[in-house]
Amino acid sequence: MRHGKNDTVTMDPRHAGASSYVLALQSELRDRSMKRLKRFAIGELEIEIAQGADSLWALIRRPDRGGIALRAAYVPGGQARLLAVREGEAARVQVDSPMGTHIICFSAHEADLQRLRVTVELTPVAPLLVPFLPRDLYPLDANDDPMGASGAVEAAQRGLNSGMIYLHMNEPRFGTLLYFQNLTASNDYYRATDTKPDGAVGGEWPELGYLTPSPPQSGTPPINPLPAGKTTTLSDAILVFRERPATDEREMARQFVQMLGSAYMALDLPRPEYRDWVSRSDRTVGDLMNSPKATISHYGNLYVHPYTDSEYPDIMVQMSIVAALYDYGKWLGEPVPLEADLRRGLGRFYDPKLKTLRRYLPNVGEDKDADAVDSWYLYHPLLNLGRLALDGDEAARALLLKSIGFGIEAAHHFRYKWPIQYNVTDFSVITPTANDDRGQTDVGGIYAYVMLQCHQLTGDDLYLREARAAIDATDGMRFNLNYQANLTAWGAAACVRLWRVTDKTEYLEQSYVYLASFFHNCEIWESQIGAAEHYSNFMGATCLQDAPYMAIYECFDSFTAFEYYLRDGGPDLEPAARMLVSEYCKYALSRAWYYYPDALPKELLATENRNGHIDRELSFPLEDLYADGQLAGQVGQEIYGSGAAFVFATRSQHKVEGAPFRLYCNHFIRASERTEENVLTIQLDGGETCFADLSIVRLPRRRMPDLTISTADGDRLRPLGTSDQRIDFRVPANGRLILQWRGKARSR
Repeated sequence: MRHGKNDTVTMDPRHAGASSYVLALQSELRDRSMKRLKRFAIGELEIEIAQGADSLWALIRRPDRGGIALRAAYVPGGQARLLAVREGEAARVQVDSPMGTHIICFSAHEADLQRLRVTVELTPVAPLLVPFLPRDLYPLDANDDPMGASGAVEAAQRGLNSGMIYLHMNEPRFGTLLYFQNLTASNDYYRATDTKPDGAVGGEWPELGYLTPSPPQSGTPPINPLPAGKTTTLSDAILVFRERPATDEREMARQFVQMLGSAYMALDLPRPEYRDWVSRSDRTVGDLMNSPKATISHYGNLYVHPYTDSEYPDIMVQMSIVAALYDYGKWLGEPVPLEADLRRGLGRFYDPKLKTLRRYLPNVGEDKDADAVDSWYLYHPLLNLGRLALDGDEAARALLLKSIGFGIEAAHHFRYKWPIQYNVTDFSVITPTANDDRGQTDVGGIYAYVMLQCHQLTGDDLYLREARAAIDATDGMRFNLNYQANLTAWGAAACVRLWRVTDKTEYLEQSYVYLASFFHNCEIWESQIGAAEHYSNFMGATCLQDAPYMAIYECFDSFTAFEYYLRDGGPDLEPAARMLVSEYCKYALSRAWYYYPDALPKELLATENRNGHIDRELSFPLEDLYADGQLAGQVGQEIYGSGAAFVFATRSQHKVEGAPFRLYCNHFIRASERTEENVLTIQLDGGETCFADLSIVRLPRRRMPDLTISTADGDRLRPLGTSDQRIDFRVPANGRLILQWRGKARSR
């Protein structure tokens, strides 16, 4: 599928060309020459499994309202036969052919949304080269003609993000479909054939779906066969259906989130790991304070380098570290001394003439354009000032309020449609758009959040009107709303806060547009390609709409925004939205550990870096990890991403006063109550059918007490693992839990 200014592509195939595969399907369906093997139903959907001339098909129809033809397997010369089904299956088919044996399994689900899963495995009889496999998804009209159905593709796979396509049929009115290809299942295929599923799910109407990656063909093509006798998964397709398409973009986004949630629950999810973010935080504080590569002095003040011993100090970096250190100091119970050292230099970024915070200090080198600013850079430092101000910091409040007027002036000048980069002295545009002809489309979200902070601080309705205007200006962006992942997350948080303040449900609904765009740009699969087998990318968001990598700053800043989203949204959120956001945060706590260079084999680290260099001895994260297994850290080692450790530690590790342990949980704890001296009741707020990891972490020089964890129904949970340091449990992600222990804290 082509991507331009807007992902939405409305197609009438009668005015487009057709490949031989479309024409062959059209002919077989017109002539009724396929051999029917089995029929079953999913609600009102009728599923027919049939063998055609070169493929096994699943024909999915709504009576008199069209359907979908899914090419389950491309097997020229194959002979199909039904096998006995296994538990949870609707059908199982074996196809024998000269290339080997295909096993195709069909499973159906209709408890909520209608869902069909089709998994295809191949065992080759000889080392098998795969030069080409056709796409697998074809809309059909009411007469089973793939050239007769018209509709719109709203979103398709971008790069190595999730292999999905989201479409609806206009004529006939079959409904809406989310096709999700579980790329995790095909890692063996990608490794054997030396391919990667980059933009693999998309297509041109009416030939859509998954294009199995194959080696580039030339006079001397690569020779990377599937091994003989080894079973390899070729496809694991999950199709989620809705009968009634959305009537507007907000409902379309809500349905997308709902349907993606259904597909997500069908996956075999990787197990997240416990991470000691407290020890990581302590190491990071030490390195920030002691390493000459971390900080630099100007005007007698201390400033943070953006990258290891590299780049000029800037306000976004300074405020990011200050805000994270502030959170960590609160968690510790006393301020981290470094925070005050870094705060002292904030005023040097303020330009009294423009009445705004500049990106760079006044003495920035001539190799930088001192007047240039990325649109989001103007607002992100203000957001962190707002967080401090709302916690009672008067200095942060003063600096925020004397800078906010310029931010509003910029918003008015650009009419809430910000460019990539502009000159702060006159608003002249330096870089109008990115490669896809879009500006920073989600800056309005973070702008709105800052405005709502100012409204909360002052009560001035000007700021509320500004927040509404910025969010209203995002109407019509659909799946092109995301420019940078963390800005999109803050936009979702702003929408929910705006809904709470105004009681206008359209803002809650608009939050789903932000979420849909965010999760469209996530890698909801676990790659084992190349170096990626040494780290996790599951549920990671690529940092920009067209970026090839995940970045630590966008990872933990999105995590922070989503904490506010869940807190303000509460039980009124669409359940799938609450579940997906909670799952993103759960996996971020585990996955983000691999950004630290000491967590990776040395040979996986890039030796040529765009910024600075990598020092494995320093507890600062790399900027970039890649789903296709490229070397990590090509962009550099981010000192400005060091706040990740503090954010993750303070949100996942919970102190229990007087107890000899801390409580770790990879979900947000929404409520807790000490009902007795040695009894703690907690309430989690994750997905209804998901699980959270909860650990009892022994404090230094204390003994682990005898303890139990029970559900609200009184069911005692068994530990998954125990050690001298920790007891691990797996608990319902939205459950109410009771922790009981014996004895008081004693030294060892």
